[in-house]
Amino acid sequence: MKWEKKQSDDFEDRRGRSGGGKTLIGGGILGIIVVLLSLFGGDFGKTVAPILDQFNQGQSTENQEVVTRELSEQEKTLGQFSKSVFVYNNETWQQIFEENGMTYKNPGMVLFDDAVNTACGSATSAAGPFYCPADEKVYMDLRFFEELHTRFGAEKGDFAIAYVIAHEIGHHVQHLLGTNAEVRRLQQQTGKTQANKLSVAQELQADFYAGVWASRNKNRLEAGDIEIAISAAQAVGDDAIQSKMQGHVQPETFTHGTSKQRVAWFMKGYNTGDFKQGDTFSEIR
Repeated sequence: MKWEKKQSDDFEDRRGRSGGGKTLIGGGILGIIVVLLSLFGGDFGKTVAPILDQFNQGQSTENQEVVTRELSEQEKTLGQFSKSVFVYNNETWQQIFEENGMTYKNPGMVLFDDAVNTACGSATSAAGPFYCPADEKVYMDLRFFEELHTRFGAEKGDFAIAYVIAHEIGHHVQHLLGTNAEVRRLQQQTGKTQANKLSVAQELQADFYAGVWASRNKNRLEAGDIEIAISAAQAVGDDAIQSKMQGHVQPETFTHGTSKQRVAWFMKGYNTGDFKQGDTFSEIR
């Protein structure tokens, strides 16, 4: 992907540091919950709001931040790349919202090592990249992408990072449009099977939004970028994850969609470039 250095006051790089910020008392259970979800859902791209925002009412304590290591040059480059992709996403969605008579609000983004404290609670890298609606920030440990390649077979390439960032900002778009809140409301009124279907529709729509972003940034794409995004989407389909981790597939437990669905909705967003064509919920109505 073609990119140049961009700056953003909404982007934080906390890698190489430990502590700092607020630690939610009793938030340690969060990591366990998200790990269990990842076993049966998909290893990234979760809208963790239904779980995480239940923790944001607790008391918190302040920790002193400590620098623990220096970042390598490669890590610094990937961090700057992530910041630039983050800015490109915000610029694109700002334009889309303006075209449709709406106001876009930039989210925040945080890079971290191992664990992080959020307004939604504490999380570890095992959660994978996620979006927290309570503070409207995307959280990501970039070392996740090496595991995505070595453990789940996704192709290597920086556009895998771009795809994931675009997916998570897709959840922010859902937050601004009220989709996330509506999904949580409906999930509370139905059984587990239907709640899972709503989650699948929500995740597939975020994939669609990622495709819309890619479509609107074709001038930045290089040969092989879309293939890398497709490979990442295939690797984190519920069926692919379950096959690798438990040796069999349980469709009734899907929360993110199959590999085929994830690729199809990403490509629909890419081929149309029209965010209004992302109604992933019609099939479950």
